Amino acid sequence: MTALNPTAGRVVVVGNGPAAHRFVERLRALGHDGPVTVLGAEGRPAYNRVLLGSVLDGSLPAGAVSLPELDAEVHLGCAVTDIDRVQRVVRAEDGREFGYDALVLATGARPLVPEVRGLGAERLTALRTLDDCARLVEGTGPVAVLGGGVLGVETARALLARGHRVTLVHREEHLMDRQLDEVGGRMLAERLTALGVDVRVGVKAGSYRAPVLRLGDGEEVPAERVVACTGVWPNVTLAQRAGVSINRGVVVDDLLRTSDERIHAIGDCAEHRGTTPGLVGAAWEQAEALAAHLSSGRDAAHSGTRVVSRLKARGIDLVSVGSVRALGAPDAEIVTLSDPARGRYAKLALRSGRISGAVLLGFPAAIAAVSQLHDRDLPMPADRLSLLLGTPTAVPGAPVELPEDAVLCRCNNVTKKSLITAWHGGARSVAELARATRATTGCGGCVDDVGRLCGSLADRIESEREGAA
Repeated sequence: MTALNPTAGRVVVVGNGPAAHRFVERLRALGHDGPVTVLGAEGRPAYNRVLLGSVLDGSLPAGAVSLPELDAEVHLGCAVTDIDRVQRVVRAEDGREFGYDALVLATGARPLVPEVRGLGAERLTALRTLDDCARLVEGTGPVAVLGGGVLGVETARALLARGHRVTLVHREEHLMDRQLDEVGGRMLAERLTALGVDVRVGVKAGSYRAPVLRLGDGEEVPAERVVACTGVWPNVTLAQRAGVSINRGVVVDDLLRTSDERIHAIGDCAEHRGTTPGLVGAAWEQAEALAAHLSSGRDAAHSGTRVVSRLKARGIDLVSVGSVRALGAPDAEIVTLSDPARGRYAKLALRSGRISGAVLLGFPAAIAAVSQLHDRDLPMPADRLSLLLGTPTAVPGAPVELPEDAVLCRCNNVTKKSLITAWHGGARSVAELARATRATTGCGGCVDDVGRLCGSLADRIESEREGAA
């Protein structure tokens, strides 16, 4: 068993989202057998918030996004109000106290809701919880989605799939402006328009009078309900009240420690090296590093996360890798393939033959390879076109050739190794692998990758049999 870090005896986690859940899973897996307490403000068990869009569009029932039960003392509906750093105790709203040796803040982020004249809470929803999904599913009328970032696009597509008339309103000049260049944003808008979404860019919401939303340019759009997808802000109130250093988020070092070495922060509430990524991949990597540190006492440093944003929207294959600014860097080698007639667009920025930024729209076979090449800082193959078109012999990052710790299902953090283990355990089809590992049960974007891996494993076994014969 891994040697325990003596300072991590009683571990208390504030928050019960994906970051907290992943941390406790890894803490136990790495050998920590001391008491672990999880305090969740929501009254329901932990679930994967990354998959809210799949619940909203009806492709997953609400129960399917539940996370496995933890080997921990979990308190639901337990909102923490104070941290006593001297006594090393956290206090809940109902008066209960929980002592800690190591405290982990995984308090997430709160939605930023714009002020729109005449728009009250009865008509406005911010998509952050399963309860928010339930409220949106109840309605049947036209909906306006404010914000054309990743969440806004996913929400607009999900509501369209539910049968709503949807208007997507984005104040910037093109959609997903933090992830896409102008051409990519325009082609995404064209794709959404072809599906049936009314896309309005370069304009803000002005005022509301049911059932109409008036835009800043004077245009009016129908909206029985308005959904705000206009950004989030880290939940830092608890840390701030305790006197822990904050900036935008709770400031942490490479060991995920705050200004109090007994208190750590991970996920959406944490600010590491001046950034708050707001990505589940970053949260999982932070959870892994902190679990390793607290279970063994070794310096399992977190150096940051390479950014990969994959859109989880039915019928749209889109990924943004690295920095969008890299796509316009004058010293980068730029590879572009534009096929408007088929709704396909790819742009890669390379430095020293390695990917510093990329946009892929309509190239599903290349997404896993490009993502892994960027994650691992590997050189691009010479045949760029074959990479984009997914020709197996030209794609060194094809699933069967990826290292075993490569993540194929980002929604559920399922690695190639987990899939191979499940396959050898008898899960010989994509459906069986999904039941065994939860891969493909999120946005579905990894179905082809998992299928190719499954087929490759079967071919390998068949070749071995023929060789033995």
